[in-house]
Amino acid sequence: MKTVQLIQKMLSIPCMATELRLDITLQCGQSFRWKEVQPGFWRGVIGHRVWTLTQDDTNVLYQVHEPQLSTTKKSTKMEQDEQHQKNGMVMNDRTASLKMDDVRHLRTVKQEGPLSNEEYTAILNDYFQMHIPLEERYHDWSKVDHNFSIVSPQFPGVRMLKQDPVENVFSFICSSNNNIVRISQLVEKLCRLYGTPLIELDNFTWYAFPSVTALCGEGVEQTLREQGFGYRAKFIHQSAKIIEANGGEEWLYSLRDLPYPQCHEQLTTLTGVGAKVADCICLMSMGHLEAIPVDTHVFQIAARDYLPELQSAKTVTDRVYQKIAEHFRSLFGELAGWAHSVLFSADLKKFEALKGEERKSSKSPVKQCKATGKKKDHKEPVKRQKITKTTKTSAHTKGPCPSQQKKKQKVEERNKDGDKNCRKKTLK
Repeated sequence: MKTVQLIQKMLSIPCMATELRLDITLQCGQSFRWKEVQPGFWRGVIGHRVWTLTQDDTNVLYQVHEPQLSTTKKSTKMEQDEQHQKNGMVMNDRTASLKMDDVRHLRTVKQEGPLSNEEYTAILNDYFQMHIPLEERYHDWSKVDHNFSIVSPQFPGVRMLKQDPVENVFSFICSSNNNIVRISQLVEKLCRLYGTPLIELDNFTWYAFPSVTALCGEGVEQTLREQGFGYRAKFIHQSAKIIEANGGEEWLYSLRDLPYPQCHEQLTTLTGVGAKVADCICLMSMGHLEAIPVDTHVFQIAARDYLPELQSAKTVTDRVYQKIAEHFRSLFGELAGWAHSVLFSADLKKFEALKGEERKSSKSPVKQCKATGKKKDHKEPVKRQKITKTTKTSAHTKGPCPSQQKKKQKVEERNKDGDKNCRKKTLK
């Protein structure tokens, strides 16, 4: 689908790029299901709906692709609601002021037909935690940390996502000893194997994330092993069984109400969930924004920029882990996990090009040669002397060319030799 066609079908939410950068937030290792379907256009699943997102300097634009879950004939009322939604009109009875429980219901419960614009906006605001003014937080963090003040201008709008705990738990079980590309592949396989198909767009079928019940069924571990999950297959299956035994998905959601230490402790009872993965879940789906996941990458940042005494440490022990986490919490306060994620994103190789954006913009403008496609400096063209038929000239000088000068010198030398010979004969 062409870019113009995509934009024409989109609705918008006012949002400055300094408050949200989609390209960084959706690629920095929080969620693993967002795909860039066109340059600057991102598609992924929130709840049981597929969303396409993009942005300009002042707005986030979105399109919701409703699930094709039912083949039964829709009622006249549902058809009218769909038509009103396409026209950008809010014609839905569910437009009362939305509370947090209502938003969670909209995100987690399968529903026939489209929602209202207000409900779509509420889902996005909840997912990106837009109630937190990020530009103000950047200002506060820059005042207490010189390193943050240097790094952050090239990385504005990095937001912590508020993810579904089920997806968050099993995605990060897949993250064990893995990179972002590999994790994304495993998560996609998990959805295709055990998720519900939602809709097909551009020859690609999108699936809802599997339920806990689906993941604790018979034969899940063996199937996942055959699909390349390795030892993570056992972790996924056993953790699903533990969650189901504790009360299912409701138990996971109830952990949001616990203080951070207790929430972290409960999460580590799941198979394959250690301190780091538990902190990822606390930070990204439990609302504990003070949590600091410490992996090798964060350890390197801490040792290089904050705690040089750790440079002699060979591994991330429990003591080292706690020392790093407490340092960031003492520095950045109750949103330390969010601030640390900005530093983490700024250190990723995939965002290396963003670090040079500000430097490039300060240089003289660069033009591109139409013939070769190569870049060339914006300078005044050098005027070249025309070459005439009678007198050959160099491209860079106004006098005779070097080859003509050599010929002239040889002629002069011959003439001198001839003069000398004539003089000798005369003397004789």
